[in-house]
Amino acid sequence: MGSVVSQLQTPALYMNMNMNMNSPQAQFVRETISAHKVVIFSKSFCPYCSMAKEQFRKVNVNATVIELDQRDDGNEIQEVLGEMTGARTVPRCFIDGKFVGGGTDVKRLYDQGLLQKYFQ
Repeated sequence: MGSVVSQLQTPALYMNMNMNMNSPQAQFVRETISAHKVVIFSKSFCPYCSMAKEQFRKVNVNATVIELDQRDDGNEIQEVLGEMTGARTVPRCFIDGKFVGGGTDVKRLYDQGLLQKYFQ
């Protein structure tokens, strides 16, 4: 019969067995992150995305912003970001090719004076 644990399955929401990390969208994400100092994958209507963008404005940094809701392949890009960062939520913020978090994470970095140090 097996243990209860062996019968549990990961909800489909959290796993995408069909995600092709060699897809054009995955390539786009990797190339964008490597080509720009700051990249924010965002949705134009998202308050957390606005919060993240505002922190970079405060330190006079022009971030490269990819508005997923304004792209036909936005959902696929969001899936790629989920695979890369462990979550599909937006924003997904990168500095120097490294994932630094979402909106509240970037605000916390700013409030602690750490965000500014990336750009000194």
